[in-house]
Amino acid sequence: MKIAKEFTWEMGHRLPFHTGKCKNLHGHSYKCLIELTGDPDKNGMVMDYYDLKKVVEPILDELDHAFMVCKKDIEMIEALEKLNSRKVIVDFETTAENICIYLLNKIKSAKLPENIKEIKVRVLETENSYAEEETKI
Repeated sequence: MKIAKEFTWEMGHRLPFHTGKCKNLHGHSYKCLIELTGDPDKNGMVMDYYDLKKVVEPILDELDHAFMVCKKDIEMIEALEKLNSRKVIVDFETTAENICIYLLNKIKSAKLPENIKEIKVRVLETENSYAEEETKI
């Protein structure tokens, strides 16, 4: 059985290696869909949606209205510090694909019910562009 819940947050980033527009500072209204696969419990629930929200929202609260920046982008980190701006420093380029893996790993490391067998995360950077990753637990 699968259940899913959708979440949204606002976040800035840039891709300094990119040869197009994405090398510039910009942001997105991100959306992610978290899908869990597992056996329903005796009451017929895979996981309570409220409990899933309690796992995911703290992760996204850290990202919301922040700038995600790769630790190699020293110039951007210094600028953000000078501006006293919210930032999340990560050890990867901030592509949709890498953000998807980041979220998947954070959720996977949270305390989930034992009946959960698989997690799938889809990160939408725009209305019609997304990255998706899944893993078994």
